[in-house]
Amino acid sequence: MATRKFQIYRGDNEKGEMVNFETEVMEGMVVLDVIHKIQAEQANDLAIRWNCKAGKCGSCSMEINGKPKLSCMTRMNEYKPDETTTITPMKTFPVIKDLVCDVSWNYTQNKRIKPVKLAPESKTEKGYVMYQKDVDRAQEFRKCIECYLCQNVCHVLRDHDKKDSFVGPRFMIRVASLEMHPLDIEDRIPELKNDFGSGLCNITKCCTDVCPEHIHITDNGIIPLKERVIDRFYDPVTILGRKIFGVRKKKLPPLNP
Repeated sequence: MATRKFQIYRGDNEKGEMVNFETEVMEGMVVLDVIHKIQAEQANDLAIRWNCKAGKCGSCSMEINGKPKLSCMTRMNEYKPDETTTITPMKTFPVIKDLVCDVSWNYTQNKRIKPVKLAPESKTEKGYVMYQKDVDRAQEFRKCIECYLCQNVCHVLRDHDKKDSFVGPRFMIRVASLEMHPLDIEDRIPELKNDFGSGLCNITKCCTDVCPEHIHITDNGIIPLKERVIDRFYDPVTILGRKIFGVRKKKLPPLNP
């Protein structure tokens, strides 16, 4: 057991400050344990959002030493005993109080996306039949725990505040999971280009780097979507074919390894 130093943001979206704390840290403790200890012993009104403490609910997202992380999955032995650990709320979203952010903007973006629309003729006597490889293609995106770390680290939202133009990586893969559904017949490509801001992402892969579920957001989600937009609106051969034969559902791109 050793005494460690911390700086934790206290305040709201308009006014706040970094407050110094010292507390004893035991072996095996994660950052969330430390915050709970400080909350119980030194700052009873310290606000924090958490739920499962198992890295599956996505509630305890914050920035630790400037890096977006889940506090329940960040062990204290990742940091040097003599350094001061800084704990701040996510930068991209408004702060309600202390470490709790208002992430309601994300729920609004989700409502803008068209849900799955199944082709009536795809249902057989056995029900809906799909190939396993087609199911696996979109299954990766279902691992998302909506921690919004990818939204927080996205420079389009974080640095340029383009929330009115870009839905962010979390909802790009939401669109990808629907577009790659083997039985879905809905067309979301026009909205992807005009409303969701697919062209604003320059595939830096920062969202993939911070994903606690290790989803290949950029390679398997965003890039295939950008390719579909290019095929639809910018590829002269595809445009000519569409004029001749009309809009048809394109074959699914190969799943990246």
